[in-house]
Amino acid sequence: MLLESYVRGRWVQPDDDGRPLLDASTDEVVAHVSTRPAPASEAVAYARAVGVPALAALSYADRAALLKALGTLLMSERDSFADLSYATGATAKDAQIDLDGGFGTLLAYASRGRRELTGDVLVDGPVEPLGRQGTFLAQHVLTSRGGVTVQLNAFNFPVWGMLEKLAPALLAGVPSLVKPAPQTAYLTEAVVRRIVETGLLPDGALQLLVGEPDGLLDQLDPRDSVAFTGSARTGALLRAHPAVLRGVRLTVEADSLNGCVLGPDASPGTPEHELFLTEVVGEVTAKAGQRCTAIRRVLIPRDRLDEVAEALAERLGAVRIGDPRDPDTTMGALVSKAQRDTVTEAIGRLADEGRTLLDGKVDRSRGAFVGPSLILQDDEARAVHEVEAFGPVVTLLPYDTPAHALDLLARGRGSLVTSIVSHDPGFVRTMVLGAAGGHGRLLVLDRDCAAEQTGHGSPLPGLVHGGPGRAGGGEELGGVRAVHHHLQRTAVQGSPDTLTAVTGRYVTGATRRAVGEHPFRRRMSELTVGDAVTTRRRVVSREDVDHFAAFTGDTFYAHTDETAAAANPLFGGIVAHGYLVLSLAAGLFVDPAPGPVLANTGLDRLRFVRPVKPGDAIHVVLTCASLTPRSADQGEVRWDVQVLDDDDRPVATYELLTMVQA
Repeated sequence: MLLESYVRGRWVQPDDDGRPLLDASTDEVVAHVSTRPAPASEAVAYARAVGVPALAALSYADRAALLKALGTLLMSERDSFADLSYATGATAKDAQIDLDGGFGTLLAYASRGRRELTGDVLVDGPVEPLGRQGTFLAQHVLTSRGGVTVQLNAFNFPVWGMLEKLAPALLAGVPSLVKPAPQTAYLTEAVVRRIVETGLLPDGALQLLVGEPDGLLDQLDPRDSVAFTGSARTGALLRAHPAVLRGVRLTVEADSLNGCVLGPDASPGTPEHELFLTEVVGEVTAKAGQRCTAIRRVLIPRDRLDEVAEALAERLGAVRIGDPRDPDTTMGALVSKAQRDTVTEAIGRLADEGRTLLDGKVDRSRGAFVGPSLILQDDEARAVHEVEAFGPVVTLLPYDTPAHALDLLARGRGSLVTSIVSHDPGFVRTMVLGAAGGHGRLLVLDRDCAAEQTGHGSPLPGLVHGGPGRAGGGEELGGVRAVHHHLQRTAVQGSPDTLTAVTGRYVTGATRRAVGEHPFRRRMSELTVGDAVTTRRRVVSREDVDHFAAFTGDTFYAHTDETAAAANPLFGGIVAHGYLVLSLAAGLFVDPAPGPVLANTGLDRLRFVRPVKPGDAIHVVLTCASLTPRSADQGEVRWDVQVLDDDDRPVATYELLTMVQA
């Protein structure tokens, strides 16, 4: 099989025979990959001319629905990719990380897009008042830059690495050009081929470039972005590329020397000690250690170093290495013999400064197998903080105090993730606050979260994946943060009517339209942002306050004790409960008859602005603030609620959320 690129809506076969890609365990030829340049200029031009407008024609809700359909279909067919996954050296458990992780990320972003991305213009943060009268305001908005994103992916996760970048880009309306690492490109190509067959994505939304990347970045301009996963060395080269220097956005997620710290309290016999051993062994053996988040440095209290080293050596020595198709195998092969040679060389450099407890040697005539390596070093060793063996290799270091442990972690010059295994809150706080500045993620592992924790090496769609310094300085995932990365943030200044027109969301002070009938009588399709109703007035009596206090049990002195309330500098007398004011406001604006409004689903941004005293009158101005379809037959209507006194001063403000028939 000669791997093909997918460009301009068709599969393109290279004009050379390519070089062979071997099964990591059996040395059998799996596919051939071209050594010629991929058709980069054609792909970029097509993405801009066809992909950008096709995605722009879809709403955020539409694009979220596409992700859901795609993720659901691929998840149902995940077993069809298993054989190719085995060829990469991955066990069935490793395949779960790559395949299920990738397909699940599509579904996770589909759900977030449906819940969190509304309208056709995203707003970032609240409205910023710029004048005293409320007639001049600003709103940050996020809009398309009209460019493409290029993925430069690593070999270790040929599916997840592609899909975790594809999901937020598609939600943002940005076409993706995927450039997989050649070693495992056959699995990436198989998944892209199936995606293309579904016909779910618009033309130009996804293209695949198999071959050499020569000239790819030269086609880009400041509208575009590049997402790179790989070595810190290559990341540094990319930062100096002319395209990046002229404004192309670059995100680097690089390999790092991630740590795991065993707390002084996690002694043998504690749940934390067992959790620690299990986590380290799992991180060394998962994907044969070929994970950018894998544990490389383990920090252990000095007086327990030997006993912990012995326990880890015993467990790692029991790992069963072999063909991942064999159900008895617990760790497969490295991705290639070239990678095996690179890892072996790195192990040698680490071993020069320490004592080798397990040497990783495996006597096999075929395949790229390397066994677990366990190296014990002194805290003055240097290579452990500079050399990454991208395989099943871990180094143990002693520490004396929390400050000493933090110093050792910092010598790695920035990491993606570190784990802290401890049930001591004081130790955990010291370590978290001391280490957070050098890490993208910190996992605190103890008995309380053990049943649900997702593991040291698992990036999650809702959490930022990245890290400072050596780890690349970039951020991927992180929920909608990854979507925002693809968009342009712009501060728009103007009047309330201007901002309402631009964002499609009601801004306080904008023109309201009084409607002839109560807006709760209208379906969502019949509502317009700015539709409003002003209610009658209601006097709040002392009897209302006393009844509410007795009925709810809220007998706070400001509502019940004349003397104490009078001494309160904020109130100077009895005041109505804030929630009584809200309840009375609802009684003023709610239309009681059955109709299109199905449910009240919540309140946002509630503020009690000034107190209401017995004898004061209140009324409500209810304004349709935004309209968000949720399904074919219903959607969310957000209402701006202003509870006002007789002088039209606000006493309470909030946003009311309702589900309304479409």
